[in-house]
Amino acid sequence: MNESLIPKGFADLVAPMRAAHERILADLRRHRFELPPAPVLPPARSRGIAAARAYPMQGVLKYHGLSDWAQRIAFLPSISLNNAAAHTTTLVEFDPALPEDTIIIGGVPAQGRERERVVRVLDAVRDLANVTSRARVMSRNVLRARVAGKGLGTSASAAAALACAAVGALFGAELAGNTRFVSTLARLLAGSGCRSVAGGLALWLSYPGIPPAESYAIRLDQQHELEDVALITVPIDSRVGLRTEQAHHDAPNSIFFRSWMLARGDEIRECIAAVQRGDWQTIGQLAELDSMRLHGVTMSGSREQKIIGWEPENITLFRMCNDLRARGVPVYASTDTGPTVVFITQRYHVPSVTTAIAVAAPTLETVVAPIGGPALLIPVEEALKEVSPEQSTS
Repeated sequence: MNESLIPKGFADLVAPMRAAHERILADLRRHRFELPPAPVLPPARSRGIAAARAYPMQGVLKYHGLSDWAQRIAFLPSISLNNAAAHTTTLVEFDPALPEDTIIIGGVPAQGRERERVVRVLDAVRDLANVTSRARVMSRNVLRARVAGKGLGTSASAAAALACAAVGALFGAELAGNTRFVSTLARLLAGSGCRSVAGGLALWLSYPGIPPAESYAIRLDQQHELEDVALITVPIDSRVGLRTEQAHHDAPNSIFFRSWMLARGDEIRECIAAVQRGDWQTIGQLAELDSMRLHGVTMSGSREQKIIGWEPENITLFRMCNDLRARGVPVYASTDTGPTVVFITQRYHVPSVTTAIAVAAPTLETVVAPIGGPALLIPVEEALKEVSPEQSTS
């Protein structure tokens, strides 16, 4: 497939979004980022086992809406920060003797749509390897809080860990470390998994019609420019059973969606320039601003089933964040599809922020973590300690 699908009603935006994409690539080259070519695949095996760990992500320049659902390609490019407040560990074993795929997530057999999304990635890896071996998959989200909340981004880490482990099992460690290649496979389970593979502050290249092999992720903070940044996660459950897939369906119907797309290219380039000079505050400002815009898009995508992703606690925490900045504490609040809030600040401001959260929302947990790295293979024995069904559910 040379190009991804172009949805009805968006053909006129292909040219400006492609032009914005080319300007983004030019900026990356100007800042001396290496844009890797698609890899030559090594010989594959029909039997193999590997395990991987990946981190959830928090959107900076966010996305909703898929222009190509089969390839899970977004209407617009996006940027996120990997968040070490949690991780997903996944073990994949391909075995020609297995009669069918066996998928255990959090100690429970996967069913329905959850299972279909995992098998989609396994099938893609099998097709590339030209094998038919079925697979055993065991995966678990490992949290540092009592509740996961909604909007933590664990679907991204699940996609990244699955793709990395599956590639490692059939193709080996070298290809599993190729973030361009692995990110195109992780994208098939969850678009944001593309960025989770790359780690750090990651850019996902995407627009309607982009060739699927060109829709991959690249890490922007390659010289440790953001090592002083801390992420403070406040997990909050959705009381309305919010579904991200529904948000993807509805968002393109919002009257705000097209302007959101057209503004994205310049903001991506602003973010690329900011990270080069270690300007984490511009990144935080964009994350907070796009949280508001994302919510506006999701709320206005349907007349009947309006997706309101926030809970009352969000307003309290957003206002608290503004108050802290007024007192000279640099901190920015970010939400994705759901009420969970991630505060972006510097490490030495963490005590001020966590104290303010405890006063404003004393019943909520806080998890302080650094920016997470890329998806990586880990020893199988280490993974088994986390993913085995007998482990307590996280």
